[in-house]
Amino acid sequence: MYAIIQTGGKQYKVSEGTVLKIEKLEIEAGQQITLDQVLMVGEENGGVKIGNPLVAGAKVEAVVLEQGKHKKIVVYKYKKRKNYRKKQGHRQPFTKIKIEKIIA
Repeated sequence: MYAIIQTGGKQYKVSEGTVLKIEKLEIEAGQQITLDQVLMVGEENGGVKIGNPLVAGAKVEAVVLEQGKHKKIVVYKYKKRKNYRKKQGHRQPFTKIKIEKIIA
């Protein structure tokens, strides 16, 4: 069984046991979380439930593994012949979760 969920303005295809990094949520490591914005649910026998926009009664239960930051990306701005150079770094925070159960 798999599901397509929406969180943090992004959509993810998940199944039970999937570990993924999503946009930061204010939840401590080790706590349960219920994601109720389920857009689609697919079953083993090929059946598919598509929401309009959400599947009624469907939810995904997950556990938070850790809070962290991604690797640093470098943002470098440069204008030729104008002596303009600007270097910035950015580390995006994330929440790492593991999908425990999909309830359709």
